[in-house]
Amino acid sequence: MSREEPQPTRTEATPDAPRVAALMPAIVADLVRLAEVPSISFPGFPREPVIAAHDMVVDLLKGAGVEEPRTLELPDTAPVITGEIPAPEGAPTVLLYAHYDVQPPGEEALWRTPPFAPTERDGAIYGRGIADDKANVLMHVGALRAWEGRPPVGIKVVFEGQEEVGSALDDYPARDPEPFRADALVIGDTGNVRPGEPTFNVSTRGDAEVLVEVRTLATPKHSGDFGGAAPDALILLLHALATLHDAHGDVAVAGLRREPWRGESYDEDEFRRLAEVEPGMPLFGSGSLGERLWSGPAITVIGIDAPPVDTAVNAVVPYARAKLNLRVHPRQGAGEAQAALVAHLEAARPFGAELKVTPLGDVGDGFAARTDGIAYRAAAGAMADAWGREPVEFALGGAIPFVSALQRALPEAEILLFGAQDGECNLHAPNERVRLDELERAVLAEARFFARYADEWEAER
Repeated sequence: MSREEPQPTRTEATPDAPRVAALMPAIVADLVRLAEVPSISFPGFPREPVIAAHDMVVDLLKGAGVEEPRTLELPDTAPVITGEIPAPEGAPTVLLYAHYDVQPPGEEALWRTPPFAPTERDGAIYGRGIADDKANVLMHVGALRAWEGRPPVGIKVVFEGQEEVGSALDDYPARDPEPFRADALVIGDTGNVRPGEPTFNVSTRGDAEVLVEVRTLATPKHSGDFGGAAPDALILLLHALATLHDAHGDVAVAGLRREPWRGESYDEDEFRRLAEVEPGMPLFGSGSLGERLWSGPAITVIGIDAPPVDTAVNAVVPYARAKLNLRVHPRQGAGEAQAALVAHLEAARPFGAELKVTPLGDVGDGFAARTDGIAYRAAAGAMADAWGREPVEFALGGAIPFVSALQRALPEAEILLFGAQDGECNLHAPNERVRLDELERAVLAEARFFARYADEWEAER
């Protein structure tokens, strides 16, 4: 283009649906190539595939315009990819986050096709990590490609390789916020409540764990000779655990925050199908599903030590313990909630017995997004452009510790959670999949968000 020729306006340059559609064959090919790499970050799995995925993502970012991607080395952590595209004068900066590690495949006999041989069928690609989170890696890459590496906002990238098991990155932003400093952050580790329904994930619950144990006898004793008077450790433990919920199945621990849920939710039939609830089995709790799942607490017994049935003998059990997982309201500190659970169990004293209750480390606070900022408004418009309908607000019951860390380190930044996944993508389960139409719309939405955000930013000033 010569200097005399008129430069395109931002509106004219904004990627449209045909431009993104033309990019999709290459985006899908790169997604398949990345998903073929078994980049499992769990202990006991080889590290080489994680490094191979890292190197592949670095190359993808370079090709999308990111200048000199760098590696942030943290102790006992897979390499974290950082990089940037400088902002045009007066424009805001957007940080893009995703992760390139994946869960183990689990029982491979439950997969219709091999988990690391991505297979396309019925408009979707199936494979481990294809939705969580490699599709969102390609969402970011595709949005930058749509702008030919020159978006109207500044870009920072943070792509990690150990999200699935946790790492030093979860706490790092508070110690060194500069690599993450941006006006808006797009967390690409999520997606839509259901296919075709654009969704902001506006909150995540916090997370904590507690160990409760009881010893009543030095050794097991014959249940005929001693049962009926000798204190059975397992019965004591079960009585204590039974105090955690009321007759409706609602959490009955004082001090745990619960509020009505105002956003989108499942209906009961949809939830039963997604959770694979057995026919005739009642659900826990009362009130709306959203309140039970996202704006209220949940306590799950995730492990219990007791004699197994197959090798049981007629003896009074001398020792038992259980590990509890606590999910916490997005605006309640996880440490505060954990302390409330510990206090409840210490006060339980079934049949007068004292329990040993231990709070376990590494609590994770929840996250609640601001929804009144210009980035949120720009993203909502971009998602409506891409899907042809207004986005809804949804929540995640699980924690994303890095998001909470970013919110603490950068309290002024707007944090947006959206992406190419959907509520039926089977992440962490057999036959994980990403729908190609959802990925295409996610790429278009993010590309158009860059333009809308730049416009909103300029108008505010």
